Amino acid sequence: MKWYYVIFVLLVVVLLTGCAANTNEMIGTAGTGQEVVGFWLGLWYGMISPISFIVSLLDSDIGIYEIHNNGNWYNFGFLLGIGGGASQGISRIDKSSASRGASHPH
Repeated sequence: MKWYYVIFVLLVVVLLTGCAANTNEMIGTAGTGQEVVGFWLGLWYGMISPISFIVSLLDSDIGIYEIHNNGNWYNFGFLLGIGGGASQGISRIDKSSASRGASHPH
């Protein structure tokens, strides 16, 4: 294995771990004067949830869902973030089956 492949893999790992969600203690709770997370962080946490899940298996302080959130808007953003990744995967599957000439039964 060439040395630049090792450096590339290490760089990707470092960048992906930098995307992981924070521990719950680092974010404010309702009534403490600190902001709770809303739509945009919910969207982000949804998009990085597969990475957060893997990290959460290794570190019990990391969760994939922020419990200190503002409610429905956070939930909506989180589901959009998860759904965006799922819809991209489904569209890739559809495109790859269409390129192989697969026909769908009617």
